[in-house]
Amino acid sequence: MSRNRPDREAIASQRRIARRDGLAALGPAPLFVLVEPQMGENIGAAARAMLNFGLSGLRLVNPRDGWPNEKAGAMAAGASIVIDQTRVFTTTEQALTGCNYVLATTARPREALLPVFEPAEASAEMKQRIDRGETCAVLFGGERAGLSNEDVVRADGVISIPVNPAFASLNLAQAALIVAYEWAKADGRKPPPSELDIAIPAPREDFERFFEHLVAELDRAGYFFPDAKRPNMERNLKVAFMRAGLTAGEVRSLRGVIKALTKRREG
Repeated sequence: MSRNRPDREAIASQRRIARRDGLAALGPAPLFVLVEPQMGENIGAAARAMLNFGLSGLRLVNPRDGWPNEKAGAMAAGASIVIDQTRVFTTTEQALTGCNYVLATTARPREALLPVFEPAEASAEMKQRIDRGETCAVLFGGERAGLSNEDVVRADGVISIPVNPAFASLNLAQAALIVAYEWAKADGRKPPPSELDIAIPAPREDFERFFEHLVAELDRAGYFFPDAKRPNMERNLKVAFMRAGLTAGEVRSLRGVIKALTKRREG
């Protein structure tokens, strides 16, 4: 048994590292291809957004300040798995090697006759294809001019984010964040449940003792008046508290509140 302990400890350590680095929640996902990005900070912010939503495949085409980029690493804020595995290419064509389906992010499809998707529609389409074993990629243009016409026509379709037409230019990292978020939803990611949704109501006997305690103290305070209305008043109070679905902890807290109020009155 002692021989197995180090193995169990090593496995537990690996799991902790995976959770810390975002590895535990990664699965098949689209590649993000940033074409001629200028600022390392935007690359790092895009990498962080990717890992936030379960993507890790990042490819760069001719980053202006070279690679690796210290500012990108700092801005990634812990998304080292994305930064460390980033691949750099000279041309967009090279960066799309091995990809079966490509979408380009742009404010408008320009002169290319390509289907246009909103981010949610694009993510749903990529999800179906990735589940079939295809490799999908999303092209993002550089900060200065976006994607060139030549790069747009390399795509099978266009992702158009519904922005204000009078101010349509999105920051590179912002665009990556929106697409990554919609991908996460298409991939079935959901926010953690509310504590309210998973809380277990108090056992009935605990609730009944609480209500008896409440009624007794209200009776002492002369709350039930006139006496003819007492049954309805008690019933309405009980229904209101039952509808709240009080947990065992909440019942204990309310009994503590009653005790504190009655002690003050007695004092």
